[in-house]
This record gives sequence, structure tokens and C-alpha cells, in this order.
Amino acid sequence: QVQLVESGGGLVQPGGSLGLSCAASRTIFSIGTMGWYRQAPGKQRELVAYISRGGNTNYADSVQGRFTISRDNAKNTVYLQMNSLRPDDTAVYYCKADRPGTSNEYWGQGTQVTVSS
Repeated sequence: QVQLVESGGGLVQPGGSLGLSCAASRTIFSIGTMGWYRQAPGKQRELVAYISRGGNTNYADSVQGRFTISRDNAKNTVYLQMNSLRPDDTAVYYCKADRPGTSNEYWGQGTQVTVSS
């Protein structure tokens, strides 16, 4: 069973930066698209950004220009660099990975990001 382990969450002041990473392990196949989602209290989980294995990216309008997603295929790891953070970025951030050619998807346990002064 594929495991996704996120790291890098924490508390940051508005306008600050934070980086997240997510490593996939126990996989015997190549990971397909990887992405970051977030869920704030009382809200539905929403897409933040995703990146294909070939490097094509897509961002939510709310983070465009502030967040950057990247990946290292050799390490089965995806990253999210978050700049100019705002209080409304506060949420639990989840990593997701897809298995190519299937409907299988895998989720991490989530990491808390809090933007507050």
C-alpha cells in the first residue's frame, strides 16, 4: 500500500513563507499526477495545485502567483512553496497521488498550516 507522508507545516505570520513536502513510499509503480489540497474548518476540501509526472502544473485562482508546486520523480516527492501567506490560507494541507491508468488515488495524513499574527 502506498504511503504519503507530508512534512513542513506550522505557524507563520501573514506575508511569510512556508514549504511543504510529501514523499510517497512503498510504491512499486511510477506515481502519476501529484497534488495538494486543503481543508479549512467548516469548509470542503479544495484543490490547491497539481503537477503531472511531466511537470505540467495547475493552480487554484486563490494561490496563483503565490504558491509553487514542484516534484522530484526520482524521489517520488512533491513540494509546495507557499509565499505571501494570508490568514485565509490557514487549513490542513493534504497530499494526493494518482496511479497512472487506474482510478486509484492515495492521500497523506495532512499537515496543519496556520497563518496568524
